[in-house]
Amino acid sequence: MNRSFADLLPTSLAAESLADLAPLSRADDLLLLLTRWVERGWLRALDKAFVAFLHELAPEDDPLVLLAAALTSHQLGHGHVCLDLFETLKEPDFALSLPPEGDVQGGAMLLPSQLLGSLDGAHWCKVLAASNLVALAADSRDNVRDRPLVLSGKRLYLRRYWAYERRIDLSLRERLTEHESTPNDLLHRLTGLFGPARPGEVIDWQKLACALATRSAFSIVTGGPGTGKTTTVVRLLALLQAPAVEAGMPLRIRLAAPTGKAAARLTESISQQVRTLKVSEEIREKIPSDVTTVHRLLGSRPGTRHFRHHAGNRLPLDVLVVDEASMIDLEMMANLLDALPAHARLVLLGDKDQLASVEAGAVLGDLCRDAEAGWYSPQTRQWLEAV
Repeated sequence: MNRSFADLLPTSLAAESLADLAPLSRADDLLLLLTRWVERGWLRALDKAFVAFLHELAPEDDPLVLLAAALTSHQLGHGHVCLDLFETLKEPDFALSLPPEGDVQGGAMLLPSQLLGSLDGAHWCKVLAASNLVALAADSRDNVRDRPLVLSGKRLYLRRYWAYERRIDLSLRERLTEHESTPNDLLHRLTGLFGPARPGEVIDWQKLACALATRSAFSIVTGGPGTGKTTTVVRLLALLQAPAVEAGMPLRIRLAAPTGKAAARLTESISQQVRTLKVSEEIREKIPSDVTTVHRLLGSRPGTRHFRHHAGNRLPLDVLVVDEASMIDLEMMANLLDALPAHARLVLLGDKDQLASVEAGAVLGDLCRDAEAGWYSPQTRQWLEAV
């Protein structure tokens, strides 16, 4: 059988076939439409296969649920961990990978905007909440925990990604509520590392970042290129390690980065910074410069999503610094937090506007999203003024 290149092009639905389709009433029609979207490159084959699997699990479920599942799955390919139903209804076609304007290859095609133009967001949420494929985020009953989709407010998640987000949220909240004890001579140590403050001098944000980081088991040092993130974290490590060394119980500090290239770059930078620290040689020796990748730190197991270190086998460390944290996706951050001992400090370095994660979930960006509009509490401001 001879086939030409034209035989490999997407087959379009004839106009009369489009008119006969009822994708929001008949699941088979929706699956046919999704197949056409895949052929056009608007949807991934994985997304359509996922919907077909859900249809097998619940053949009588409303096609609106299946369409939402397809769009939610497709969002993962664009780095988004959920589908905002109300935002999707504002610009439905943006939920797909549509071709450039004027590309008419494949003929007429039903678009999400044509399907969802008259749909109300509250009604869509109501349909999803009634589905046997969807669990409500607030529902803790055992019989809904294995449902593949989770509805949290107006956002629809694949269960795995909702679980990752919850694990991260709970872990960080626990760390932020546990206030660490700061050195009694914090002001003296800060002065030794940064020099004495001068009247009328501009605020030394690196110094304030170090001071704040001593109070919490979780902190973020963020800023653009050249803002001194590495300098800040090296002085922070000296600030934390000095009293521990003097007490004869040096901290176990580990440094990590998402990629080998980032690890090598940080290794060189840390080594240079440590040599210039105004601390004793004994303290310098206890500040490591060797940086490993996050995968190697956790102990990746080839062919699986699992690691040697996890909630049941924690990492043997007291302080962990992760550079280029903007590249850490949702799943990796959840695994990293699971493997951290309860007492350990976590410091994230990075620029939220650069080097986004390849997989779904811009964790650093989400954590920093509201920081610029935030402010220090009166108690924190008073404490900072004292140091």
